[in-house]
Amino acid sequence: MLRSMTAYGRESTRIAGTEIVCEFRSVNHRYLDVVLRLPEPLRVLEAKLRERLVTHLSRGKVEVTLKLVESDDTSKPLVLNQVLLSTLLDASHNIAELTDKNTVIDTVRLMQWPGVMNTHEHSLSDLSDAATAVFDAALTDFVQTREREGQQIRDLLCAKTSQLAEQVAQLRMIRPDVLSRQRERWLNKLSQLQAEPDQSRLEQELVYAAQRLDIDEELDRLDAHCIEIGNAVQRTEPVGRRLDFLMQECNREANTISSKSNDVNTTSGSVEMKVIIEQMREQVQNIE
Repeated sequence: MLRSMTAYGRESTRIAGTEIVCEFRSVNHRYLDVVLRLPEPLRVLEAKLRERLVTHLSRGKVEVTLKLVESDDTSKPLVLNQVLLSTLLDASHNIAELTDKNTVIDTVRLMQWPGVMNTHEHSLSDLSDAATAVFDAALTDFVQTREREGQQIRDLLCAKTSQLAEQVAQLRMIRPDVLSRQRERWLNKLSQLQAEPDQSRLEQELVYAAQRLDIDEELDRLDAHCIEIGNAVQRTEPVGRRLDFLMQECNREANTISSKSNDVNTTSGSVEMKVIIEQMREQVQNIE
């Protein structure tokens, strides 16, 4: 199933007066680039959450924000983190001994230190479990959004592939007439000359010219690429890089056809093909 690299996901929950909010945002990227923004009490979860994320995603620039939003209830008692406070006090005493200076410890500034004073009464274990659950729920919503958008891109690519195949079929159908008209033009020009041309040499030159204008190989390769695009969008694994390569190959064949063109219909068809391929390429850039 195709998945878009551009998506958004959000989930939240509440535990003991604290709301835990998790948001996912992503845009297209050549590789998987993950940025995790966690509050100080949940820093210990970073490796665990990152591991969970990389098992579900393979490409995209992903930003994950996990926030703790305290309630406005001012009647809730403050909870002192005694372990962190003891660590800060020991560090302050060590600094005083090393610098041989007596320092006055500012109690207010200690209280403002992240994690020293909390308004929640729940344990760190409960908070971590709740945050992990919210992260998983937001990740599920995020992946589902990528899949829904990927389905829309798949439908568009299938429609554009059909249009490209139609253009190839039209060019293939008009090839005999194009070569016939080109032969008539050459013969008309030769008839205007006074000298009688060597018929054997003339036929050879006509064959060489027809070979230079031949686009059958390019049309065959475009047909093969259209079939491969149809197969790729049905795969379950990420196919963004495969489709990007196919777009490059399709564009190469369309450019070659344009360079070989010597009539209005072929030129118009090659331009239309390049427009379709470019529209497909823009969508492929967002596929995981």
